[in-house]
Amino acid sequence: MGYRNAHSVLPQHLLAAIQQYIDGECLYIPRKEEHRKQWGECTRSRQRLLERNREIAARRKAGCPVSALAEEYFLSAKAVYKILSVMNND
Repeated sequence: MGYRNAHSVLPQHLLAAIQQYIDGECLYIPRKEEHRKQWGECTRSRQRLLERNREIAARRKAGCPVSALAEEYFLSAKAVYKILSVMNND
């Protein structure tokens, strides 16, 4: 999120109207719904988690115990079971 000066972005009449409600303070203008980015879209976090979860599912399918997976990936057993449930439904 960047900061932009309203003088350089808004027409003068709109700036004057906004100043009637908020003068000299910062105002956050949210993105339009169709322009919103999903979590992890700007970084590779979503992709890395998907790869990790696929790896966990493959290792579990190969016979690795849930407790070992939980310890290796620093997750709780409950979190591993949740990942396995989601991956089995995909």
